Amino acid sequence: MMSSAPVVVPRNFKLLEELEEGQKGGQPNVSWGLESDNDNTFTYWNGTIVGPAETHFRERIYMLKLKCDSQYPNKPPTIRFVTRINLPHVNDRDGTLERTFPLLQHWNTKYTIKDILNELLNLMKRNAKLRQPPEGSTF
Repeated sequence: MMSSAPVVVPRNFKLLEELEEGQKGGQPNVSWGLESDNDNTFTYWNGTIVGPAETHFRERIYMLKLKCDSQYPNKPPTIRFVTRINLPHVNDRDGTLERTFPLLQHWNTKYTIKDILNELLNLMKRNAKLRQPPEGSTF
């Protein structure tokens, strides 16, 4: 009799797929990749979001640091903006994306780094009129 248990993809295989997708590009306004090519554990990542047009985020590049620890994808990565930003769910002292961010709050193992970055981009669009810190400022 066949078991109907879901197939569990090993952490490194999932992250390797995410890395390969990030390296292919083709995703407008967001990009991601390993912080160091030597990171064989796929732990430390960089993310980039280009601010959407017709918002106060426009023409700005927002840099993020992501950490996918040994619990990923069962638990979400920790995310911190390096570029200073005024956005709900982002701690205004250190740039950390708080667990109140809906995607983190309702985390599912099917979610990816790309999903997080795209949801942050959508959050920027929904908060288009929020005034932003001076360009070039960092946490």
